[in-house]
Amino acid sequence: MKLIKISLLLFLLCGCTQYSSPARQTWSHYLGGASFTDMTEMSRVAKRPVYLGAGGKLITAVANPGADMAYGDKASNDNLLARQYMANLEYELYDALRKPGISVQRAGTDVVIILVRDAIMELDRADISASGNDTLKTIAKILNKHNATFIEIAGYTDAMRDKNAANALSMDMAQRVGVYFSRHDVNTARMFIVARGSARPIAAQDDIGRLTNRRVEIRLAPAR
Repeated sequence: MKLIKISLLLFLLCGCTQYSSPARQTWSHYLGGASFTDMTEMSRVAKRPVYLGAGGKLITAVANPGADMAYGDKASNDNLLARQYMANLEYELYDALRKPGISVQRAGTDVVIILVRDAIMELDRADISASGNDTLKTIAKILNKHNATFIEIAGYTDAMRDKNAANALSMDMAQRVGVYFSRHDVNTARMFIVARGSARPIAAQDDIGRLTNRRVEIRLAPAR
């Protein structure tokens, strides 16, 4: 009864709606077109024909060149277009995601969204929470608006003795987010989905740090 009251209070406060992931045996249907590998420069080049064949767009096809691009070589202009496009994407994400447990960062021309597990997932079970539904819906809308990007969805856990369990848990989180985006019309040909287990911790492995290390990182790279 106490949990029901708390859930009702959260619903009234944030106006969030509950979301349930589809049955696991259907995930491959939703994630058709996604690549289960790191989003490296080489993997993006290899994926580009599939991405374009699935209706993907390049930065040069969607960005609006400024007057300062009237002169100069194509490579320099393309780089400037990519920087401007990704800067606009970063600003929009930053303004829309001012919530605890969520951060938006730049990494070169890429943009990285860090989602701490408890900010998007249920506390007591492996599924997306009502507040997580609200957050991921916002991200999906922005991804569909800025659709000339590749998307890497990486799951992470805190330090675990069983590496296989860590990889399984981190893949579960990453795939759930990928399925969510697919169900909200994000082109799966843009996606790279990976499980990194307890690798690359971003906080200490104490009680508070472990909560931070359990996360999903969404890395966005310009498609060109």
